[in-house]
Amino acid sequence: MRFPTATWPQVRQKVAAHLHAIAHAKRRSFVAFLLLIGGAVANVYIPILLGRVVDAVVSDDGELRGLAWIGVELVLVAIASAVLSAGGFYLLSRLTERVIANLREETVGTALGLPVHRVEEAGSGDLVSRSTDDVSELSAAVTETVPVLTSSIFAIVTTAVALISLDWQYLLVVACAGPIYFVAARNYLRHAPQRYANERASMAERARRVLETIHGRATVRAYAMEQRMRSGISQASRAVVENGYSARRTMMVLQLWITAVELVMLGVGLFVGFWVTSSGAMTVGAVTAAMLMLIRLRGPLMGLMRVLDTVQSGYASLARIVGVTVNPPLPIPPAGAPQPRGDVSMRGVSFSYDRSYDSSYDSEENTDAWAVEDLDLHIAPGQTVALVGASGAGKTTVAALAAGLRVPSAGSVQVDGIEVSRLSDAERVARLALVSQEVYVFSGTLRDDLSLARPNATDEEMWAALRGVQADWVDTFADGLDTVVGARGIQLEPVAAQQLALARILLLDPAVVVMDEATAEAGSVGAGALEAAADAVTDGRTALIVAHRLDQASQADCILVMESGRVIERGTHNELLDSKGRYWQLWNAWQKGRD
Repeated sequence: MRFPTATWPQVRQKVAAHLHAIAHAKRRSFVAFLLLIGGAVANVYIPILLGRVVDAVVSDDGELRGLAWIGVELVLVAIASAVLSAGGFYLLSRLTERVIANLREETVGTALGLPVHRVEEAGSGDLVSRSTDDVSELSAAVTETVPVLTSSIFAIVTTAVALISLDWQYLLVVACAGPIYFVAARNYLRHAPQRYANERASMAERARRVLETIHGRATVRAYAMEQRMRSGISQASRAVVENGYSARRTMMVLQLWITAVELVMLGVGLFVGFWVTSSGAMTVGAVTAAMLMLIRLRGPLMGLMRVLDTVQSGYASLARIVGVTVNPPLPIPPAGAPQPRGDVSMRGVSFSYDRSYDSSYDSEENTDAWAVEDLDLHIAPGQTVALVGASGAGKTTVAALAAGLRVPSAGSVQVDGIEVSRLSDAERVARLALVSQEVYVFSGTLRDDLSLARPNATDEEMWAALRGVQADWVDTFADGLDTVVGARGIQLEPVAAQQLALARILLLDPAVVVMDEATAEAGSVGAGALEAAADAVTDGRTALIVAHRLDQASQADCILVMESGRVIERGTHNELLDSKGRYWQLWNAWQKGRD
C-alpha cells in the first residue's frame, strides 16, 4: 500500500489552508498583485514613449527639450517598473516560501506519526523521496517560476490591452495567435501532468528499492535474493529514464508550437501596421510602439512556456507531498491497559516482508518466504528470553514484532493482555522500549539527548542513568551534560553511543525491554562496560534479547533457537546443551572460536 498522490482539489484545499494560517495573507497577496500589475503597466508604457520619440523625429518638429523630457519619462518609468515588480515578487515569494515551509513541517510531522509498519508497507524510500527530493524540487520550482510566471502573465495581459487601445485592428493579432497558443497549452497540459507524475513516482520507486536492498542486505543474502533485487533496481532505473525522456519530449513539442505562435504574431502585426499606416489611422511612431510591444512579448511568451515545464514538475512534487498528509494518522485512544507488568505473549505469529509490501513478490516462487512463521512465545514479568540463530533466521523480525514496530501477518502480539497495535502512545511507551545495534545520536547537548526519554528528568537523574550504564567517558567532558555531541559536536564512539541509548532506557523505565543485538560492539574496547550496561537495563524488567554473543544468551531464563523463521529449539542453557541439538552445535562452534 503506497502513499497516494493528492488530487487537484486536495492540493488546492491544503495550500489554501496553509495560506489562511499565515497572518494577513490575503492583504499581502492583494498588495503583491497590485505591485506586479503596476510594474507590468509601466513596462508596457516604455514602447509607447519610444514611439513618441519616433513621431517627434519623423515630423521634424521635435525639440531638444521635448526629447529630453521623454528621456526623463523613460528613466522614471523604467525605475518604477523595476521597483514595483521587485516589491511584488518579494511579497509573493515570502508567502510561497512560508507555505512550502509549513508543508514541509506537516509532511515530516505526519511521517513521524505514522506507524513503522505503515511506512514499510508504503516503502521507506518513497517517504524519504517525498520528504527530501520532492520538497527540494518544489522549493526550487517556486524560486524559479514565481518571478517568471507572474511577470510573464502580467506582461502578456497588459501588452494585449495596450495593443488594442492603440487600434482595435490589432485584435487580429490576438485572434490569429491566440488559438494557436491555446491549442499548444491545452496539448501540453493534457499530457504533461501525468508524465511528470510518472517520472517522480519512478524515481521514488528506484529510491525505495535501493534503500530496502541496502537496509535488508542480511535478509537478501540469507534468501539468495541478490539477482532478483538487482533486477528490480535495474528495472526501476530504466523506468526513470523512459519517463524522464517522455516528459522532456513533451516540452520539445511545446517549444515548436511557441515558435509557430511567434511567427504568426509578428507576421500579422506587420500586416496590420502597414494597413493602419497606409490608411492614416496610426502614426509611424504608434506602429513602431506596437511592433516593439510584439517583439518584447517574445520573452514573456517563451518564459511562460519554459517555466510550465518546471511548474508541472513542481506540481507533481507538491501532489506527492500533500499525498502524505491527506490521511494523517489518527491518535490511538487509550486501550484501558492495566498498570504495566511486563507480561508478553505472542500466539501463532507469522510475518512476511514480501507479502506486506514488496510488489515484486511472486507467491509461486516464494512459498517459504515467511520471515517468522507460527511463533508461540510467552515471557512472564521479569523474565529474560534470548533469541539465537544464524543471520536471517528471523530474530530481528521477532524483536520488531514484540516492540510493536511491525504488525504480524497472522496471529497476535500482546503486552499485559492488550494487543500492542491497540496501545496508545502513552501506554506503549510505558511498557515497551527497543534498543538496536544501530543507535542514532541526535545533534545537541548530552542533556538534550537524554531528555528525549524523559523531558522532565533532573540532572541528578541523568547522571545516575549514565553511571548506571558505566558511561565513565562523560567525566572527560569539561562541560558535562552541556557537552555538544552528534553531527555538530563530539562524535561518540560506537560503545559510548550504545551506552547513551541504554541510559535513555533507564530514564524511560519501561516494563519490557527488547534488545536487538544491542551489545554487538562488545568485541571492541569497552566490552565489559557495555555488557554491564545491558545487564543494568534488563535487571528487574521483562526482556527479549537478540543475542549477538552466546554467553549473553546463556544467562537468560529461556533460550529460543530460530532457523528459517521458525523456533526449532527452546529451553534453558543447560537443557539445550543436554539435548545436543542445534544450540549445542552453535555453542561448541562459538567456544572454539574463542579459543
